[in-house]
Amino acid sequence: MGIEDLVNQAKAAVGGHEDQAKDALDKAAEAVKARTSDSQDGIVDSVVDKAKDYLDEQEK
Repeated sequence: MGIEDLVNQAKAAVGGHEDQAKDALDKAAEAVKARTSDSQDGIVDSVVDKAKDYLDEQEK
């Protein structure tokens, strides 16, 4: 199983459940931020925002 297969499986799992995926991203971000220094918060938020933007593009 290659990376492309994993990406396709993830897309299939998220399809139609974008809002739930965004909620999961928020919860994961909070967990990461709780375990890392405050200086990393901006990076975590940036990654989450990009992931949410990607999900929004997939909805179209």
